[in-house]
Amino acid sequence: MQTEKGSSSAAVGYIDMNLEVVLVPVSDTDRAKEFYERAGWRLDVDRVVGTRRLIQFTPPGSSCSIQFGTNLTARAPGSAELYLIVSDIEAARAALIARGIDVGEVYHCDSGFVCRFEPAAAGRIAGRSPDGTSYGSFASFSDPDGNTWLIQEVTTRIAGRIRPGEVSFTSADDLARALRRASQAHGEHERRIGAADPNWPDWYALYMVSEQTGGELPA
Repeated sequence: MQTEKGSSSAAVGYIDMNLEVVLVPVSDTDRAKEFYERAGWRLDVDRVVGTRRLIQFTPPGSSCSIQFGTNLTARAPGSAELYLIVSDIEAARAALIARGIDVGEVYHCDSGFVCRFEPAAAGRIAGRSPDGTSYGSFASFSDPDGNTWLIQEVTTRIAGRIRPGEVSFTSADDLARALRRASQAHGEHERRIGAADPNWPDWYALYMVSEQTGGELPA
């Protein structure tokens, strides 16, 4: 690909661009603040400057935050549609319900991914993806204004989505679930080879890194 000046884009190079904040339009700032506090999200900022009020929350384990407030945007309240990625959709749903958040039932699509963008009756099948496909199970909830949050279960990333040097776990629970998946896969590996594998720590590590980065899982 050539730039306007004719130089190769590969020669220009890139710097990391981390998504930091998404603006969520609301009609009642205090009501929205109460909702996201109840959901268990971390309150980072609540600041008033003149006629403007800015509030920032961060979901557990997220590197991206949301902001809302008074006199911040002309967008219609309730017009935001956002994703939350979790490693265990049933556990995430249960945690939100325990905090008083009304979360819809877990579902998967009858084919492809289109049903997540369609009305509830169009192509949605109740329950998790039957084969446990990563990216295949969903649930959703809305804040009091109708801003929609789609929860999606992701265990194995698409290749290239995360670079190997950036592998991380956002919480002890997230790490524990990854270890349990590695343990189950390693048990199947030992059954295939018909012997105990003394190098299981290396196998676990390779499995967990490959799962996050979308690399080939060890056999």
